[in-house]
Amino acid sequence: MSVKPKILVMIANLGTPDEPTTSGVRRFLEEFLSDGRVIEIPKFLWKIILYSFVLPFRPKKVAQAYAQIWTEDSPMRLILNQQVQALQQQIISVYPEFEINIVPAMTYGTPGISTILANATQAQYDHVILLPLFPQYSATSTAPLYDAIADWVKTQRNLPGLSLIRDYYQHPLYIEALAASVRDYQSEHGQADKLLMSFHGIPQPYADKGDPYAERCRITAKKVAQVLGLNETQWAISFQSRFGKQEWVKPYTDRILQEWAEQGVASVQVLSPAFSADCLETLEELALQNAELFMHAGGKHYAYIPALNDRADHIQLLSTLVQAQLDALKQTLIS
Repeated sequence: MSVKPKILVMIANLGTPDEPTTSGVRRFLEEFLSDGRVIEIPKFLWKIILYSFVLPFRPKKVAQAYAQIWTEDSPMRLILNQQVQALQQQIISVYPEFEINIVPAMTYGTPGISTILANATQAQYDHVILLPLFPQYSATSTAPLYDAIADWVKTQRNLPGLSLIRDYYQHPLYIEALAASVRDYQSEHGQADKLLMSFHGIPQPYADKGDPYAERCRITAKKVAQVLGLNETQWAISFQSRFGKQEWVKPYTDRILQEWAEQGVASVQVLSPAFSADCLETLEELALQNAELFMHAGGKHYAYIPALNDRADHIQLLSTLVQAQLDALKQTLIS
């Protein structure tokens, strides 16, 4: 009887604090903001800023924001676990020829991808598949996961095969799932005057140096608008979550919302296609902070359309991406 090839599938998101406290957020922010992929300024200068100005003050404010959305755990971690469980149900039974282990992973925080990879050394997998849950590739989000893989590879003697799924920003199943989430929301709540597709932002210098993220976001947004049959006056794209004083990719979400309200736009619905799971930026910044901003500027109705999370069509997309890799492995690992 032949031994089944062992496959590790890591479904990875950015990360979240372990608890909504100042100390918990400080630990998370220290790890996250110490990554040179995230902050591209000279290390010695950033270290002074981080430890003198950011970490002494920002964690308390961020912890208060997390406390507003925290339930029994961080929403991102809860949803990631739900996504993994759904994928296990869809995938494992379809491939009896493999011994498949599908696990959640995060770049920062728990469960950390570096810890998972360290444990994988003992398991001696034949192949490792990494699916980052970032629909649009960026050196600030996807690349740190690649870095973790690269660091682990350097320590291994008996290396497994590796498959890295870069992104899926224009995959038909992804675009249709986003459009369906809008249709489903509007079938219950009605259609607003404007649909705003708000993506997480990156500094403009990162894009100028070749990060393709912003352009991928624009392609995603255009395709969703096309599938929904929206004309140019019915929707817009924007970028949120600026940090620091440098210029970020434009247009900015908060400024568009304020301008719309001042121009007399009464109702807005906001979708955030860059997020595969609801988290602090969607549930607190988009759903709460920006709602207050829009209403204060004169808007009447504001609504946030939830991320794809564990919707069946989203899980089908993720399953399709993983199964494409597994189908290819049948040709190389099965004798």
